[in-house]
Amino acid sequence: MTTATGYAPHRTLPLRVEIVRQFKRRRTLGMFALLLALPWILVIAFEVGPEPTTQAQSALRLSDLATESGLNFAAFALSVSASFLLVVAVALFCGDTVSSEANWSSLRYLLAAPVPRDRLLRQKLIVALGYSAAAVICLPLMALLAGTLAFGWDDIQVPGTGEVIPAFDMLPRFGIVIGYALVSQLVVAALAFLVSTMTDSPLGAVGGAVGLWIVCTILQAVEALGVLREFLPTFWNNAWTDALLPELDWSGMARGASVSITYAAILLAVAFRRFRRKDVVS
Repeated sequence: MTTATGYAPHRTLPLRVEIVRQFKRRRTLGMFALLLALPWILVIAFEVGPEPTTQAQSALRLSDLATESGLNFAAFALSVSASFLLVVAVALFCGDTVSSEANWSSLRYLLAAPVPRDRLLRQKLIVALGYSAAAVICLPLMALLAGTLAFGWDDIQVPGTGEVIPAFDMLPRFGIVIGYALVSQLVVAALAFLVSTMTDSPLGAVGGAVGLWIVCTILQAVEALGVLREFLPTFWNNAWTDALLPELDWSGMARGASVSITYAAILLAVAFRRFRRKDVVS
């Protein structure tokens, strides 16, 4: 088989083209606007709301300590958004990749360009993961900025005990928190990407990934499952709170990261394998 003069598979669908295409989408701009605005909305809610009642130190929660410092506020903002809002954001960026092209009937033209199927998936996955990472990172960083301006740069108080840890000692741990949040969302990204290769409905791909995540969250609450719950990707979703303890505990985050990476690798392998055989003409 002969190829056109000058055709090079590795030059098709450059990353910069896909990055610009996705950035111009309304859903990209809208989601980032929401993520960047949420910390300021929370600040306003704390400012206009009544003063929280004093509780015993043993009962202190992240919400009770949110106004104590910028770092406390950032931890609270991440805790209330990691289980749903960030899941929706990651599912949106990764689930709207291939399915949107199929919905617009442009997928067949991309492959006829021709863009090799593996390269098309790889380029779209890289861009989708990039935007997902930016979404997960921008919210806690904006929360840290908003919390510092509103409540000051003070030492962080540990939930539960109220023990104080110097702010500058906690900064590296805050980086660990964000890093773990990124790893824990890999399952959502891979699941949404897999569903995106199976349907021509972007809403179905995003909704399917979010729906399965919600089902896992519900199953996680069923104590009768015992140790089987530890194999659910949602079980370790909040393991990052171990980084806020006086003595850093890696055990929960290590288990959660291994579960997330394993599921993500399997789901992505299935997505690539299935798409190679997919009929995109019918």
